[in-house]
Amino acid sequence: MKQINEPMMKRFFPVAAILLVSSAIGLQGCSSTNETPKAAPATPAAKPAAAAPAPAWKQGMGADMSTSKLAPLAGKMTATPANEIPLNNLKLPPGFKIEIYATGMPGAREMAMGDDGKIYIGTRGIGRVYEVSDNGKTSRVVVDKLVQPSGVAYKNGSLYVMAINKVLRYDGIAKNPNVAPVDLTAKFNLPPEQHHNWKYLAFGPDGKLYVPFGAPCNICELPSPEYAQIRRYNPDGSGMEVLATGVRNTQGFDWHPVTKQLWFTNHGRDWMGDDKPNDTLNILSKKGANYGFPYCHEGNMPDDQIKKANPCEGVTPPIALMGPHSAVMGIKFYTGNMFPAEYKNVAFVARKGSWNRNTKIGYDVVTVKSDANGKNAKVTPFLTGFMNSGDQSFWGRPTFFMQMPDGSMLLTDEQLGAIYRITYSKK
Repeated sequence: MKQINEPMMKRFFPVAAILLVSSAIGLQGCSSTNETPKAAPATPAAKPAAAAPAPAWKQGMGADMSTSKLAPLAGKMTATPANEIPLNNLKLPPGFKIEIYATGMPGAREMAMGDDGKIYIGTRGIGRVYEVSDNGKTSRVVVDKLVQPSGVAYKNGSLYVMAINKVLRYDGIAKNPNVAPVDLTAKFNLPPEQHHNWKYLAFGPDGKLYVPFGAPCNICELPSPEYAQIRRYNPDGSGMEVLATGVRNTQGFDWHPVTKQLWFTNHGRDWMGDDKPNDTLNILSKKGANYGFPYCHEGNMPDDQIKKANPCEGVTPPIALMGPHSAVMGIKFYTGNMFPAEYKNVAFVARKGSWNRNTKIGYDVVTVKSDANGKNAKVTPFLTGFMNSGDQSFWGRPTFFMQMPDGSMLLTDEQLGAIYRITYSKK
C-alpha cells in the first residue's frame, strides 16, 4: 500500500471534514425511512397592489351604473377656422340672425368688455386669457399657462383674472397691453382643490366682486366649509362675505334688472341616472341661503349616497329645472333695445350639453320668462342646432353671453373657440 505523504494528508482532512458535516446535516434533515420529510416553511404571499383611485369624474357612481361607458367629453383645444364652422345648422326665432364675430380662441368661456370695445375672454383647459379688438378682427394672448383661468371681469380700467390658484389685476391694460399684473392672490383666500373650482366672475350693482367656489367632488361630504359657496369681495379682495352655501357648481349669474336680485345657474351631480337630478336656475333670496349640496338636489330630492336626517329641510328651492345633466352655464338678462319687446328683462341661459346621460341634452340656448320674483318660470328653446339629435353628434358647446352697446348679444362657443354675434331686424 502506498503511504500517503504528509502534504497530501493535510489536503485530505479538511475535505473529509466538510463531507462528514454535510452528511450529518443531511441525516438531520431526513427522518427515518418511516417518516415523511418536513415541508419547507411557506413564503408569505405578496400583497396585491393597491387599486388606482377612480378618476374624480367617476366618484359617486352607483353599482347600477358601474358598467356605463359615459365619460366627460374632450374639448377641442385647437383653433377652428371660420369656414369650418357650420353656422347654417343653427336655428333661431324669425328675425334673428347669427354670425361669426371672432375665432381662434380655443376653450373660450367668460367674456368681459374693457375700454375701446376690447373684449377679454377666459378659458379653462388651455390656461389662457385672450383679448379681442377691432370688432373681432384682432386677437392676442394676454396671459398663458395659468390653472384654468375661466373667470374674467372688468371695472374702472382694470381687468381681473381669476384662476384656481391665482388672482391678477391688470390696471390700465387697454392703453398699456403689456402692463404687469398686480397679484391679489393672498387677499382672496382661495381653497386649493381644483375640481369644480374654476370661476365665473362678475361685479354686482353694489360694486363688489362675486365669486363661486364649487364642490371639490361630484358628490361628497365637504372636506371644509369653504367649498360649495358663492362669496363677494371688495375689488381689492378685502371684506369677504359668504352669500350662499350648498351650491355645487355655478357657472353663471346675473342680477335681475328690476329686483336687483342675483340669479344663478347650478349643475346637478352625476351618476344618479339619466333623468336626475336636474340642473337648476336659482335666486339668491337672502344672505346665507342654503341650496342643498350635498344632501339635497332640486330643493326636494335627497341624495342616494350622502345622507342625513331631513336633508331638504331649510333648502331654498330653484325657480326652474333646466334639464338633467344639461350643463347650464352663463345667464344674461336682456336689457337692450335691438330685440323685440317681449325679450326685455328675459333671461338667456346657455346649456353647454350633457355627458352623463345616454341621450344627450342641451347644446343650445334657452330663454327663461317669469315674473320678476321668479314665479311662473317658462323655459323655451331659443338657439338650437349645435347637436344632431338623430345620431347624438355635436359640433359646438355654447357657454357665455355678453350684451353689446348696440343691443346685439355675443355668445362664446367653448368647443370651437369662437364668438358668435346674435342680432335682430324686422323683415
